[in-house]
Amino acid sequence: MAAGYVGRFAPSPTGPLHAGSLVAALASWLDARAHAAARRAHWLVRIEDVDTPRCVSGATETILAQLAACGLVPDAPPVRQSQRGALYQAALDQLAAAALAYPCGCSRKDIEDARQAQGLVRTRHAELVYPGTCRSGLHGKAARAWRLRLPDATDAEPDAEVDVDATSVVQWQDRRLGAQRQNVRREVGDFVLRRADGLWAYQLAVVVDDAAQGITDIVRGEDLADNTARQIVLQRALSLPTPRYLHTPLVLAADGQKLSKQNGAQALDTRDPLAALNAAAAVLGLPPATGAVPEALGWWVRAWSTLYNP
Repeated sequence: MAAGYVGRFAPSPTGPLHAGSLVAALASWLDARAHAAARRAHWLVRIEDVDTPRCVSGATETILAQLAACGLVPDAPPVRQSQRGALYQAALDQLAAAALAYPCGCSRKDIEDARQAQGLVRTRHAELVYPGTCRSGLHGKAARAWRLRLPDATDAEPDAEVDVDATSVVQWQDRRLGAQRQNVRREVGDFVLRRADGLWAYQLAVVVDDAAQGITDIVRGEDLADNTARQIVLQRALSLPTPRYLHTPLVLAADGQKLSKQNGAQALDTRDPLAALNAAAAVLGLPPATGAVPEALGWWVRAWSTLYNP
């Protein structure tokens, strides 16, 4: 798509939008419209429905209707990840041909047992770092998943002085959070590209789609910031461009956790769209607006330009 700026909102159709998801939708829409003042800009909606067992019938239509009621209409018809499997397979084939992806026969229990055998203890809620069991082959096990091969000491040339940790460290600048850094090898390990159930992993699908759609700027919730380093690693492995990132504040539930369908988030009520938008704007640090929705959105575009400096 020929445009100076391309942004996107990418909901999963596991149910209707709630207050937290409207914050991300509004932020991504405002960022695109703020950039449109200086250069051509597009805002897209992508339906991330690769995890088909979790998808709810009719949720996509409900989400699009909720967005429209709030004045957030994409500049092109939405695409669905469930129809883009050929693109993901081509990317996996490219990685495998370059020896950057390999089949894995480990179950979750296998991974936990292997880590315990190495004396590694996972703290509660921490990432289950893959210990690299199948890097050298399946050892008689059947292939279950496919993983990305991250740099490792065994990948270095003999006698080469290579700082493997340095090659695994990803640094990036978030437009709101500032400088970010993650050692992907130590903190994540070789991560999954295709799952044991045959479904495509989120990391691969989102990277391939962002590149295919020409996404230049990703505006999404802060809970996804931890995924960014993995996605940058994949972008580099596939020789794809890296977008700019901005991660927005989260709406929290009563227990202090991110508001989600899992902890009882209620469907977004769009009978009064301005009230819903004002609540989302407040989370983003934007002033309240009155009047009709189009005028309120125009007011917030100007405020966004000042607050987030496109």
